[in-house]
Amino acid sequence: MNFNKKLYFKVLGLCFYVFLGVLVFFMIIPFLWMISVSLKSSGHVTQTLSALIPRNITFKPYVDAWVGAHFSRYFLNTVIFTVGSTMFTLFFCALGGYTFARLRFPGRNALFLLILFSMMIPDSARLIPQFLIVKFFPLAGGNNLLGKGGIGLIDTYAGLILPFAVTGFGVFLCRQFFVRLPEELRAAAKIDGCSEFRIFYQIMLPLAKPAIIALAIFTFTFRWNKLLWPLVVTQSKGMRVLAVGLAIFQGEQRTLESWNTMMAAATIVVIPMVLVFLLLQKHFTKGTSLSGLKE
Repeated sequence: MNFNKKLYFKVLGLCFYVFLGVLVFFMIIPFLWMISVSLKSSGHVTQTLSALIPRNITFKPYVDAWVGAHFSRYFLNTVIFTVGSTMFTLFFCALGGYTFARLRFPGRNALFLLILFSMMIPDSARLIPQFLIVKFFPLAGGNNLLGKGGIGLIDTYAGLILPFAVTGFGVFLCRQFFVRLPEELRAAAKIDGCSEFRIFYQIMLPLAKPAIIALAIFTFTFRWNKLLWPLVVTQSKGMRVLAVGLAIFQGEQRTLESWNTMMAAATIVVIPMVLVFLLLQKHFTKGTSLSGLKE
């Protein structure tokens, strides 16, 4: 009887893994097909569109997308936007999370509830207020002290990055992690004469590395794929990010022969995000699991 139970659970586990393998297969097939088409010449795209393994591999579609379609510039803009906004988010959200977790001040809980409430507001509802703030930003883009006379931070890196310098989700994630850290560490540092910022920067922040890495992956992924805000706040072709450039490029390429270049452009957009997640997956899992624990 015991043997039958063990055999039953082994078969059940095997079936479960086979089922997961089938799901992974169907999920990865579109990506493999995208890479396959991106390595085909224009003539072979129409002849062997369904073949996963290209007969004659060529990297010309990548050259056409990177140079001809200006994806090199879009890539640079995306790196600046993503890395810049991620660094701001990590610092300010960690600082805010530590403040709500450890410091005591009037209205702390009410203010934290407002931050949580901001997570319920969709991006589309914040779009117009954010645009007006960026456009009428004082002493920028020809604006006077009252924010009039120019275009403010429109079509600039600052206009792309600053509206995402801090997020409610980031503050919540960091706060949940800092709450778990022993209060004795902070008390001992206070006895040694450390300032509050020094306690945060030299003691608490290194201990919050898993949560910071998890937040970095979340932020990087969301920023890298951002389409709506960059589409609204940028005007010139030289300020486009990858998501905007790819959307416009797909609208321009309507023939089947240009699918290889389109798939090459899509691969350029996807690969960096996949690599970042694979490299930091272990830290991501650890950070989200620890930050989700209750007080």
